[in-house]
Amino acid sequence: MWLRVLRQSRRCWPHLAGIAALSLLSMPLTLLYPLPLKIAVDSVLHQQPLPNFLVHFLPPMHPGPVAIGFAVALLLVIALLANLQGLASWYLQTYTGEKLVWDFRAELLNHVQRLPLSFHDRYGPTDSVYRIQHDAPAIQYVAIQGVVPLITAAFTLIGMVYVCARIDFHLALVALAISPVLFALSLGCSRLVRRRSQEVKELDSTALSVIQEVLGSIRLVKAFGQENREQGRFVRHSSKRMSGQVQLSMMQAVFNVVIGLTIAGGTAAALYIGVQHVRAGLLTVGSLLMVMAYIAQMYGPLQLLSTKATDLQAWFTSLERAFLLFDQTPEIAESPRALPLARAHGAFEFRDVSFVYDESGRGLHHVSFEVPAGTRVGIVGATGAGKSTLLNLLMRFYDPTEGLVLLDGVDIRDYRIADLRRQFAVVLQEPVLFAASIAENIAYGKPDAGDAEIEAAARAASAHEFIARLPDGYETTAGERGARLSGGERQRISLARAFLRNSPVLILDEPTSSVDMQTEAAIMQATEALLQGRTTFMIAHRLHTLKNCDMILVLDQGRLVDVRRIQPGAMLDAGRIVLGAEQSGSSREELISNEAEKEPQVKRAAASG
Repeated sequence: MWLRVLRQSRRCWPHLAGIAALSLLSMPLTLLYPLPLKIAVDSVLHQQPLPNFLVHFLPPMHPGPVAIGFAVALLLVIALLANLQGLASWYLQTYTGEKLVWDFRAELLNHVQRLPLSFHDRYGPTDSVYRIQHDAPAIQYVAIQGVVPLITAAFTLIGMVYVCARIDFHLALVALAISPVLFALSLGCSRLVRRRSQEVKELDSTALSVIQEVLGSIRLVKAFGQENREQGRFVRHSSKRMSGQVQLSMMQAVFNVVIGLTIAGGTAAALYIGVQHVRAGLLTVGSLLMVMAYIAQMYGPLQLLSTKATDLQAWFTSLERAFLLFDQTPEIAESPRALPLARAHGAFEFRDVSFVYDESGRGLHHVSFEVPAGTRVGIVGATGAGKSTLLNLLMRFYDPTEGLVLLDGVDIRDYRIADLRRQFAVVLQEPVLFAASIAENIAYGKPDAGDAEIEAAARAASAHEFIARLPDGYETTAGERGARLSGGERQRISLARAFLRNSPVLILDEPTSSVDMQTEAAIMQATEALLQGRTTFMIAHRLHTLKNCDMILVLDQGRLVDVRRIQPGAMLDAGRIVLGAEQSGSSREELISNEAEKEPQVKRAAASG
C-alpha cells in the first residue's frame, strides 16, 4: 500500500519533498526551544558561566545582564522562525493535499468510465461514487499527515535521544525504555482498527445507497406514500454505521489513553532519576529542566508514531477500497494493432454469436444473420429475449463468448474502440439528458458543433419550436436527467443529438414507447428523416412502428427464431411474428395487427402533430 501511495502521488513528489524539508527544519528549532530556559536558570539566576558555544557570540561582559537579554532575544527569534515555518508548511500541505485528491479522483473517474457494464451492474453507481468521493481523500492523509510526520518524527526522535544522551545517558535510557511497550500497543490496536474501519466503510456506503435510491425514485416514493418507510430504512442502516463508528472511536480513544499513561509513567521515572542526579551533583537544575523538556519533546514523536499507526489503518482501509477500482481491468481490451475506422458503410454480420451474462444462462445463443449497409432492421421479442444484449454486442459493450460480430467484413474487436463507438448514434427508450443547457445536450456527441449546426439538428428533430419558447432558448438548463422537460421534449432532444452526431449506424431502443400518439407521430416523422441512408436497428413493442423496416429479427429466449425480409412497399398486416411470450391461456404467436387499419390513424396524428 505504501508503494501504491508513492506511485499515485508521483506528480506531487516535489511538493512532498518541500513539506518534508520544512518539517525537518522544525527539528533544530525544537532543539533550541529549551536553551533560553537553561540560560535564564543557570546563567542569570545562579550566576553560572554561559555555555561554552555561546561565549564566542557574546561580548566580554558580565554574564547576568547579557545572558537575560540574549535569552529573551533568542526566544523571540526561535518563535518567529517557528511560526514562519508553520505558515509555509500549512500552505504547502493544503495545496498539495487538494492536488493529490483532485488528481486521484480524476484518475478514478476516468478508469471507472472505462470499466465494463458488468462491473457497474454488479456494484451499482453508489458504491463507486462513495469510493471516489469519500475514500479517495485518504491519499492526502496518508501522504501528508502520515508519511511526512512519520519521517519528521523519526528524525526528531533521533535528535532528541542524541542530545539527551549527551547531557545524561541514564536519563535517555530510562526515557526510551517505554518504546517497546508503545510499539506493541500500536501493533495490536492497528489490527483491530483496520478490521473495524472496513466494516464502518461498508455500512456507510450502504446508507448512502439508500439516499440515492430514495432521491432517484422520489416520484414513486411519493406516489405510494412511502416516505416514512424509506426514512426508517435509512435510519436502520445509519444506526448500524453510527454504532460501528462510535465503537471505532472509543477503541482509538482508549488506545490514546493507554499511550498517554505509558508516556506519563516514563516521564515520572525520568523525573525521579533526574532529581536524584541533581542531588548527587551530576546535573544542574537548568540541565535537568532542559533534559525534561527534551524528554517531553522526545515523547511527542513516540506518541505520534504510536497514534499515527492506528490512524493509518483507517486511511489504508479507504485507500484499499479506492484502489480496488483500479484493480478492475476492462474486459473490453483494445488490440495493440487495432485498425482505425473513419466512417463505416454499416454492413453487419453475426456468425454463430453466443454471449452469457452469468450462471443464469441469460444472453444470446448461436445467433447468425447478415445486415447489408443501409438496411432498417426491426428487433422484436418478449422481455428478456435478448434484444438489448444484441445491441450491446453491436456497440461492443460486451464481447461475445463465442462467434464473431463483423462490421464491413471486419471483426469489430479489430477496430479501435473509440472509432467503433463513433459509428453509432443512439436514441434510448428513456432519453438521458444532463444538467446542462439544451445546446450542450444536443451537442453531446459532437462537442465542437456550432450554433447553426445545433439549431439545424433541432429543426430536423422537430424540436426547434418548443426550444425557442423556453425562457432562455437553447441556453435553458434541462435540469438533472432533463427533469424540466416533458417526456416527448426529452425524446426530441435525443433525436436532435442523433441528427447532429450524423453516424452511419442508428440504434433506436423503443423511442416512442412512453409518449402519446400525437407526440409519437411527430417523433416518427422526424425519425423517418434520420433513418435515411443509415443502417438502423430498432427495438419496438408497438409493432406498427416497424412498418418501414426492411427486415425483422425475432428473438425468443436468447435465440434467433425467425428472420423476416420485407419487400419494399409490402405491408405487414397479415404477417405472424413469433414473440415467444409464454403466457397462460395465450398462444406463442402474436399477430401484427392490421397496419392498414392503423395507417389512417397514424397519418391523422402526424398531421395534427
